[in-house]
Amino acid sequence: MKAVESTLPTAVLIGRANVGKSTLFNRLTETRHAMVSAVLGTTRDRKEDKVLWRGRQFRLIDTGGLEFEDDTGFNREITRQTEIAIEEADVILFVLDMKEGLLPQDSKISAILQNVKQPVFVLGNKAEKASIRSEAHDPQWYKTGLELPRPVSGVKGVGLGDLLDDIFAEFEKQGKILPLFKENTVPHIAIVGEPNVGKSSIVNAILGEERFITSPIAHTTREPNDTLVEYDDKHYIIIDTAGVRRKARIEEGMEKTGVRRTMSTLRNADIAVLVLDATKPIDHQEKRLAGVIRDAGVGCIVVANKWDLIDNKETNAVRDYENYVRGHLPFIPFAPILTVSAKERQRIHKLFPLFDTIVKERERIIDDNALDKFLKQIIVKHKPARGKGVAHPVIFRLKQIASKPPKFELVIKGKRTDVLHPSYLRFLENRLRERFGFIGTPVHFHSRPSKRS
Repeated sequence: MKAVESTLPTAVLIGRANVGKSTLFNRLTETRHAMVSAVLGTTRDRKEDKVLWRGRQFRLIDTGGLEFEDDTGFNREITRQTEIAIEEADVILFVLDMKEGLLPQDSKISAILQNVKQPVFVLGNKAEKASIRSEAHDPQWYKTGLELPRPVSGVKGVGLGDLLDDIFAEFEKQGKILPLFKENTVPHIAIVGEPNVGKSSIVNAILGEERFITSPIAHTTREPNDTLVEYDDKHYIIIDTAGVRRKARIEEGMEKTGVRRTMSTLRNADIAVLVLDATKPIDHQEKRLAGVIRDAGVGCIVVANKWDLIDNKETNAVRDYENYVRGHLPFIPFAPILTVSAKERQRIHKLFPLFDTIVKERERIIDDNALDKFLKQIIVKHKPARGKGVAHPVIFRLKQIASKPPKFELVIKGKRTDVLHPSYLRFLENRLRERFGFIGTPVHFHSRPSKRS
């Protein structure tokens, strides 16, 4: 397993906190993947995405703001993540704040960058106004020992075209190959769950490296992080998300924003991996998340993490736990259940065959003839049960009208569409899955009245 972007020429954004690295990242990648905030240290993990320029691509990495006064906890981890990003880089983009001028922290970073082997481009960000851009030759900037800052603006896009031209020229000078952009479809896999169940640890285990910061402190991950991964010559976008907890316990500000973006990410994903802590009982919020996943129409895998911490496991431990999950998460009975240990990397590799299976099942199309035969056989075994109304329900036809997720239309006799009892719809879904599969994906039914009496 590897992050596929590592095969692309790579540039990395480096700088102290709050100089606008994430704003530049969003502008250059034409995304809003990096959360932007006035709060110092908003970006903790390193993030990456592709930059498209002149029809070609390179990888851009955004890093957390470097702080030197505090060498504990997150700041130490941010520094380590930044060091890893520098090692991967072909070009370093050192970001300064043109409005604030050169600060002692900038000088410390520049002293480090004077000793790297890669070329360093110095960017003077927040140079929206001509008066600020004119300060690029101020004597203070000579103290960095690097080139004078190139005035740019992540907010307005000022100077970024020339910057990209220079980055391309540097890549070509190094003999790097800049691949042509190709539109392709890659499944998006969202890792979701409550805080502290081990979502980031599972992502790290998938990638085979400590790609994201993990910690026993709840809400270490405050925003979705996307990584394009290659496994067995196939590509997947793995998205680590902020932990979602009960609304009443969600704090205002960064946590609330992170949770909102997590829910948005889930709605746009192909598959959700719902991570549970196998050492704890399933709670109300996890049941709610299961319902959100079903309503979003995405595929789903339930992953029980920390299985290595279960003591005295008996022969039927896995089966018993699966029955427990089915009983407490009735919204997603279609989801495969996998017991894993992110810490020990146990059974993590089994996720990828499940991803492939669910992607195919979500795209499955059943032809009309097969559905006609299926419906006739089902009606003979079990006549449609009545819901509302007085007339006995008659189903004329079952037709698939969409995929991703699979959606089916029932054509019902009469003017009402609520004459079928909900239990009969569940019966139909169960028999449909037995016959045609649809592993790991919700199946939706829609009823419409027949035009004939």
